[in-house]
Amino acid sequence: MKKLVIFGVGLIGGSVALVLKKASLSTHIVGVGRTQASLNEALKLGVIDAAETNIREACRDADIILIAAPVAQTGGILQSIKPHLHCNTVITDAGSTKSDVLTCAKEILGEQFNQFVGGHPIAGAEKSGVSAAKADLFIGKNVVLTPYFNDDAPQANLDKASKASKINRVAEMWRTCGAQVSEMSAETHDRIFAAVSHLPHLLAFALVDDIAARPNAEQLFSFAASGFRDFTRIAGSHPEMWRDISLANKEALLGEISAFEKELSQLKQLLADENGIGLQALFERASIARNNWAKDREK
Repeated sequence: MKKLVIFGVGLIGGSVALVLKKASLSTHIVGVGRTQASLNEALKLGVIDAAETNIREACRDADIILIAAPVAQTGGILQSIKPHLHCNTVITDAGSTKSDVLTCAKEILGEQFNQFVGGHPIAGAEKSGVSAAKADLFIGKNVVLTPYFNDDAPQANLDKASKASKINRVAEMWRTCGAQVSEMSAETHDRIFAAVSHLPHLLAFALVDDIAARPNAEQLFSFAASGFRDFTRIAGSHPEMWRDISLANKEALLGEISAFEKELSQLKQLLADENGIGLQALFERASIARNNWAKDREK
């Protein structure tokens, strides 16, 4: 990969750039962003080789274009780069929702949709911006590629060999970052991450918002300790990004909220009934499941 163009040189985009620089692959990395200040910071930190405001120049001879901006910006970015795409350029993204992104890419790129490979690195931190970028961010982490919709099988109107080559190029970029790469459809991805990522973030935001709005919020926060810290850590995440994710994956997320409301109602009833046996059984099921998950993660 001789040239990588990154739209959104923040935590994710910046970390990809740092890995490639550390690997000494001689890849020329060009950053494109909404503000000159953020690009200047990326240049100062040595994360990118060049900052470009001219989209034509940014896309010229690009091997891969990585869209690492909030998902709501994807459409505008695709519109801006479409007239300047070379047939051998691969476009990918790092968004946390995929059905909306693929729909957007298909509508905007048209025949060039074959050049787009959806992606989602399952890595991050509560801090954002290029100053939070780390060269080891993706080591051992999962990256999910979603090249197709469920209804794309058997990939009608897509050149299978060409698409496979582009998928492999994106996968190789992520493997260079130390990630474990897998593939699934966009719809499957969105259902999974609504349950295990998007819902937990909404719950953390909601709890902190509730505590902060109370008259005795200062007193409550002064006594909050490690349990509150661990549960609410992700409430420090990027608000704009999570607004976009929530709206983009609305249907799957609404279903998960309803399922959680049912579980919470069950817990409330057990407590109201002073049903210690039922409470303990629920806690034990959750404890066993959580500990088994943690053990599997350590393997």
